[in-house]
Amino acid sequence: MKFLLIFFFLLSYTFSFGQLEEFKLTQYDSLQKEHSKSSIVFIHTDWCKYCKQLKNTTLQDSNIQKKMKEFGYYFDLNAEEKNSISINNVEFYYKPTGNNTGSHELAEELGSIDGKLEYPTLVFLNEKHEIIHQIVGFITVKEFTETINRIAKN
Repeated sequence: MKFLLIFFFLLSYTFSFGQLEEFKLTQYDSLQKEHSKSSIVFIHTDWCKYCKQLKNTTLQDSNIQKKMKEFGYYFDLNAEEKNSISINNVEFYYKPTGNNTGSHELAEELGSIDGKLEYPTLVFLNEKHEIIHQIVGFITVKEFTETINRIAKN
């Protein structure tokens, strides 16, 4: 019995060690002060089926997680987050657009392309906090790998 407990503990420790660390954007400033790195922001909503599909397939791939970890920090942003988020001394708020609808200003700031925000969106930021690439919609493991390899070379 003791052997089984030790075995399962070690097994769970091994699997959790390889997981990609996911941060909230409220941690952005403190992380960047500690160690400035590039970042990937995953902008999604709870109701978006393509967001769930991306999160449960492509972003769960061990090779993708390794590449994302090498690239920098990974942030998760629900575009319908109701709490304010402060980044670089700028406060971003949730903006209601109707009954039970709206979006967060930070999601719009990072994810909008030509004034339009779609879900899911992956945003790649460099160490200077500049947007260097955006991907809108579902992306396969192969497409993600090609994209992150191309971005990392520049």
